[in-house]
Amino acid sequence: MPFIEVAGRRLEYLRLPAQRGGRPPLVLLHEGLGSVAMWRDFPAQVAAATGCSVLVWSRLGYGNSDPLPARRTARYMHDEAHLGLPPLLSALHIERPILIGHSDGGSIALLHVAHPTARVAGVVVLAPHEFVEEQALAGIRRAGELYATTDWPQRLARFHRDPDAVFRAWHDIWLAPEFRAWDITDCLPQITCPLLAIQGCEDEYATMRQIECIAERAPDVELLALPDCRHSPHRDQPQAVIAAIARFVDRVAAAGRVAQDGRTNGAHGQPAGFA
Repeated sequence: MPFIEVAGRRLEYLRLPAQRGGRPPLVLLHEGLGSVAMWRDFPAQVAAATGCSVLVWSRLGYGNSDPLPARRTARYMHDEAHLGLPPLLSALHIERPILIGHSDGGSIALLHVAHPTARVAGVVVLAPHEFVEEQALAGIRRAGELYATTDWPQRLARFHRDPDAVFRAWHDIWLAPEFRAWDITDCLPQITCPLLAIQGCEDEYATMRQIECIAERAPDVELLALPDCRHSPHRDQPQAVIAAIARFVDRVAAAGRVAQDGRTNGAHGQPAGFA
């Protein structure tokens, strides 16, 4: 798997080429225990369904990327959204992508697109977090018990070179006292691009308030609640998730073509949007 150096640190990544022209690139942001490998065949399925190029990578501390340089703080998702993602997109020459983020990756995507300098065509979030719920903390406590008493470390080792560091970084910061006040709902009104929020009805780490609050604060939001689905919609209900993403990409791509036509017509001295 290739690596790219960003800010002096190596990140593993995978890039799938576009299968159709005129489509926005897709950038996938993994969960709090995720990596390139943990997406399994989902990136290829999304690429085939949408015709878009797809980028996936392992953030610092995950997969085979370089380790975290310091202990994680309560602002780790802000830092990834504002300091980690922009130079990666620049290094790989990715412009106006659609971000697709799962769990922590969804929160990072929301923080990124809410920033005034972001240039993003749209965003899809799968089971994102906007504030800390007791249901999430209870789920993480249970995860800690399972990690200590089952073969979970061995299974996680298939996706990370240091599974203990990955698990501890995620588990410990979420249960740290300073993280209880973490809340990003104030950034949601700054999101102006189209947004699709998907959550499982049986999510063990969140209630439906996590996506409902997005629709209450951002202007252009579609919600999709999936039955028989837990915290990983792309694994529990892959066909429904991929179909919803394909429809969303079609909508964003069509809007982009209209905007481009308007700019072209305007450049020829005609009113934008008219031939």
